[in-house]
Amino acid sequence: MSFPAMGTVYGTLMNFRGELQALGPKMNEAPYKAPPKAPVLYIKPSNTWTMNGVPIMLPARAPEVEVGATVGMVMKAPGEVAGYVLMNDLSLPHESFFRPPVKYKCIDGFLAVGDTLLPAGGDVDPKDFVLEVIVNGGLKQTVSFADLVRPAQQLLAEVSEFMTLGAGDVLMLGCDWGRPRARPFDRIEIKAERLGSLANIMVPETS
Repeated sequence: MSFPAMGTVYGTLMNFRGELQALGPKMNEAPYKAPPKAPVLYIKPSNTWTMNGVPIMLPARAPEVEVGATVGMVMKAPGEVAGYVLMNDLSLPHESFFRPPVKYKCIDGFLAVGDTLLPAGGDVDPKDFVLEVIVNGGLKQTVSFADLVRPAQQLLAEVSEFMTLGAGDVLMLGCDWGRPRARPFDRIEIKAERLGSLANIMVPETS
């Protein structure tokens, strides 16, 4: 898969059970005062896309970044999935879980995209995906997609009720709770069976 093949990339918030459990009563606080009843989405525009192996710049205002290991569903046509790809949905640490500010998530380079597209169909079931997040050679997180609140096909069906995902659009399945942090010169690698490996080094803005 190459970047020109991608359309709009959408992220999904609060789609892991661990994340909802950790938020607990916060979901009933103002301004929303209730847990979301539909998928909560946001956009990662093209300025955020970074290829596998390319360094990612960390702004000088931030000492660290939050790693967001996830899988993106790449669309073949409305309602039809072409395949799945590793993604690292980076964000600056923040306290707003329902609606993270754009300035924390849509920074240049803050979406690393794998170069292995696993075709959909056959024996491919997204609930079987298990990602390992490795920072500087050490395992920092394991993400199991069996823990999704809305499994991949349910998420796609619910999103399709209010918007159309066209060919090349990507819907990320979500990021689990307990996301590791990375600092300048840290090497972040995300890998999974059949999905390959996605690795990038964080570099300070001044370098």
